[in-house]
Formats: sequence, C-alpha cells, structure tokens
Amino acid sequence: SAANDDVLAGVLNARTPAVCLVGKTHDYHVTEALGIGLEDNLENIALSIEHVIRQGREALFDAEHFFDGFRANPDYALKCLHAAYNAGARWIVLCDTNGGTLPGEVAAVTRAVIDSGIPGDRVGIHTHDDTGNAVANALAAVEAGARQIQGTLNGLGERCGNANLTTLIPTLLLKEPFRSRFQTGVSEAALKGLTRVSRQLDDILNRLPLRSAPYVGPSAFAHKAGLHASAIAKDPSTYEHIAPETVGNARIIPMSNQAGQANLRRRLADAGIEVAPGDPALVRILNRIKEAEAQGYAYDTAQASFELIARDETTGLPHYFDVDWYRVVVARRRTPKGVEHSSEASLQVSIGVSAHRVHAFGHDEVGKDSGPVNALYRALVQGLAPYRAAIEDMRLADFRVRIFGMGTDAVTCVSIDSEDGEGRMWSTVGVSANIIDASFEALLDAVVWKLVRDGVAPKGAPAPRVELRTP
Repeated sequence: SAANDDVLAGVLNARTPAVCLVGKTHDYHVTEALGIGLEDNLENIALSIEHVIRQGREALFDAEHFFDGFRANPDYALKCLHAAYNAGARWIVLCDTNGGTLPGEVAAVTRAVIDSGIPGDRVGIHTHDDTGNAVANALAAVEAGARQIQGTLNGLGERCGNANLTTLIPTLLLKEPFRSRFQTGVSEAALKGLTRVSRQLDDILNRLPLRSAPYVGPSAFAHKAGLHASAIAKDPSTYEHIAPETVGNARIIPMSNQAGQANLRRRLADAGIEVAPGDPALVRILNRIKEAEAQGYAYDTAQASFELIARDETTGLPHYFDVDWYRVVVARRRTPKGVEHSSEASLQVSIGVSAHRVHAFGHDEVGKDSGPVNALYRALVQGLAPYRAAIEDMRLADFRVRIFGMGTDAVTCVSIDSEDGEGRMWSTVGVSANIIDASFEALLDAVVWKLVRDGVAPKGAPAPRVELRTP
C-alpha cells in the first residue's frame, strides 16, 4: 500500500511543502516496464496521491511519457490523469519524456486534456529538447491553456536538456501574447539579473556559457561589422528584438579593419569612451587595428583588447605594472603511477619602482596540472599583490588557439575568455610565434582590462613605461 511504501515514505520524510510523484501513463510502459495491469496502475496513482495529501502536502503528478501514451491509447492516458486529479492532485503535469513531440501536437493534446474536464489552471507542461523544441513546446502548451511550466536554468537536463528557463522567463515577461495575459512573479528588476544568474550557474558547474544562448549568451547581442552594425548605430531595434540590458546582457559590435568611423564611435560609446566625429583618434585607432590584423590579431570578438587600444589612443591607459621577464617550465615524467605532467612559471613584476619575483605552479585545487598558462596566471596574481583585491575573483573561462601561416612563418593567435564574480565576461587576444607568449599577452590584456573597468588606481610611484603590446 502507499502507506507502507518505503520509497514514498522517503519522499515524504523530506518534509517539503509540495511532493511531485512520477507515474506511468503509457499503457505499454505499464505492462512492460512496470509489469502490472492497467487497472492496478490507475489504483496506485490514486492511492499515492491521496496518501501525499493526507500528510498535508501539495501533490503534483508528473504524467511520464504522456504524449507518447496519448498517441498510442488516448483513453487510457486520460484515465491516468483523472485518477490523479480526482484523488486531489493540485497539478497534472504533461510530460514529453522522450522529447519527440512537436508544438502543434503539444497544443492539441493539451487542449484535449482540458476539454476532458481537468481545468487549465491545474495543468502543467514538462518538455525535453530532443528536437530543439522544448521552449516552443512549453509555450504552445501555455497558449493552449496550461499554467505551469517545468524547466531548468540554462536548459540543463538529460540527453539534450529540458526547457530552458533563461529563455522562457524573458519570453513570458516580454513577448505577446504572454506579457499582457500572465503574471510570473518575476519583476523587471529581477529580470536584469538573468544573465548574471545564468553565468554563475555555468561557473559553479565549471562549464562555458553557450555563446548562442537566447537572451543571455555572450553572442546574443553581437553584431557583425558592416550593414548590421551600421543600422544598430542608428537604431538598435533594427537588429535587436529587445534591449540587451533588459536581461543584464550587453551589446557587442565586433571591431575590425572593415569597421567605419561611425561603427567605431558607437563601439567606443558602449565602452564609455566619448569621441567627437572627425576626432584624429578615430583614424589612429583604425590604423592600429589595421596594423595589428596584418600581424594576425583578430578583434572581432576580443572586445577587451580592442577597448584597451581605444583607451590608449583617447583617454589614455593607466600604467599599472610591467612584467620584466617570465620563464615557464613544462615537464613530463614517467612514474610508477603513470605519466605525470607539471607546469611552473616564474616572473618579475615591477610596480612603480618596486620589483617582485614570484614562482607558481599550474596545479588546480585537486593537484591536477592545468597547464603553463594557468601557472603564468597564478604567478602574475602573486606578483600583483597590491591589486589582488581587484583581480582575485577573476577566472580564465576559455582558451582558443588559431594558427596563421605555414611552416616557420606561422604565428599563433590565442583568444582568452575571462570572467569575474559579478558574472562579467570579456575576451582578449595575443599573437606570437610562441603559443605561451601569445597566451601571456592575452592574459595581460585581461588583467589590465579588469583593473581599468573597476576604476582601480595605479599603485606605487610612476616608472618608465614598457609597452606590453606587440602591435
């Protein structure tokens, strides 16, 4: 019986105010997977829901494989729903467990459920993204009358994932017909934190944000130079369906030698740099970009490196430190436990008139070697002790390498994505014949950008400036 079921007892012992029970609604799964009769399954559903309610909990019934079950035997699938509904379940959740149903069918089946006597304000939807339609299916169910959506942040879930709440929430709040019909409990102020929350979750899971994710992805409001960027400069609504700041994201207009002065001024304004039309600095910036791209640099996505060039030619770039030299050692040795790798870096940093030599290893928190770039970063952070409060929450999120040229003439272009505790993400670039040196250049740009954007004042007495940038 439900009262003597150990699994159900364990769920109830969690003492949550609501309890969600998953039940079979596809006749084939009942007889083959559970190995019981169809009527026995209906009885089990009802008794389980009744037991949950007797314990003073709100009961939800997740109808597993419902859409497949409805397709095979609609009469029995509906009987399962009504067994839970008549037993007192607050929510009857229609689950597209295999993720293969399309929006039109989801809408039609949801309407059929409501027409069978279960009110829409008691119907929920649970979708999977196996056909790329999890969000569309959830919205189709809502338009058909469902009033609860089950989903996950960033669409996390088995196989291809679940309905993505970071897409659903802004769509429900900002798009018709949902915006004017429904209350979600999410305020406009809270919506501005959506991108930050999305990236914080990715950080916790140690995974990269999906660049193309709707609303919150780093590329969600990125525009290619040319026609699109020119139109954006005149009116952002020409190529943006919402203002990026509505969801806490930011507009990116990639800069390259193909960009005109109008696009350049717009990009500078986004970075907080105001330059009048015809200012000679615009020509200087474009010339530096042209010269750098001829050497292999690419600023189409390295917005932070571009911004440092722009500030250097306009408002001036604070001089925080110099790296006088660095040395990296990478070792590979065979041990009784197998092949082991290690990376270590030494460098000398000058801040004002003071010079500091530091040494660091590339091991992560569990002792695994994370490579020479990580060792360099750790050494740099140690050497920049006066700035540590500003950069200690900085993390290297991604590392990309491209090779240009052939043979001994080849050069390496390294792009680094960095992020901090506020959920900001920025990209920098470095170029060299040596992959470590290219990486270090991109790393230096990343640190300097963070200091500039956080308004950190240079420490120590001024020292003669040493250029760190190749172009």
